[in-house]
Amino acid sequence: MSDMQPAMNRRSFLNSSLKGGVALAGAALLNPFVAHAIAPFKRPGRPRLQLSLAAYSFRDTFKHTDPARRISMEDFIDYCADHGCAGAELTSYYFPETFGNDYLIKLKRHAFLRGIAISGSAVGNKFTLPPGPPRDEQIAMVKKWVDYCVVLGAPHIRVFAGEAQDKDVAVARRLCIEALEECGEYAGRYGVFLGVENHGGIVAEPKDLLEIVQAVKSPWVGVNLDTGNFHTDDPYADLARCAPFAVNVQVKVELKRRGQKDSEPSDLNRLAKLLRDANYQGFVALEYEAKSDPWQAVPELLTKLGDALRG
Repeated sequence: MSDMQPAMNRRSFLNSSLKGGVALAGAALLNPFVAHAIAPFKRPGRPRLQLSLAAYSFRDTFKHTDPARRISMEDFIDYCADHGCAGAELTSYYFPETFGNDYLIKLKRHAFLRGIAISGSAVGNKFTLPPGPPRDEQIAMVKKWVDYCVVLGAPHIRVFAGEAQDKDVAVARRLCIEALEECGEYAGRYGVFLGVENHGGIVAEPKDLLEIVQAVKSPWVGVNLDTGNFHTDDPYADLARCAPFAVNVQVKVELKRRGQKDSEPSDLNRLAKLLRDANYQGFVALEYEAKSDPWQAVPELLTKLGDALRG
């Protein structure tokens, strides 16, 4: 009997495991996109901070009135490659007014041949609009950009929450959560993350941002952590609080504390450390918004940020 006992235990274990697996498979068939409110992302291994650059950094050049000084998205990808970036964030604002999949495939090919990953895109939506056609258009636009990112091979889209304006904040928050859940469910079908940026409005404070993100029942919705957008008493502490929920990071070279008249230079090494402390693994995109000419400032800043990310 003692010789048979281990075999019986193994059979019992396998049978119970199979039954459990069948139950789980059945649940997955009933609902293949089972949604749960997110906890801080669990990432095994060591931090991996990959340098990217946001197209928004050259916003004036993309739309320059002088065609000779205007750049295309292909030009921007080349710039990222020539300046040591691993990725390029292709802001939606600077795509042609009309385009199809052929244009996206051309961009994808160009980026691949330059060794650049398309780290994501960014849209300018508002999810606090009341029910009606304008709100439906915002949701449809985000879903459309999910489709575009699938073609591009981009894993992430930066989205906004919105403002309360004349609505009760609780109502605005509920409207935002509902839109994020709908768009998150759609994005999750195709493996695209949505990152809610700490962009003022109803997510100006870290507590409000985290409450909204954690209330959204989708594992495909996280935080797009913008290091220059918390105008709080201690922005670094608030960024560290949100970093475990980050699916993308945008670094600004300046930040402004609550009540502070002027901005102060961002401590890039401190920002990199708080991301490492959160075991963040993903893209860190420089998004340049300072007053100096980006053509003069960005190369040096990319070098400094790259050094900080490498520790």
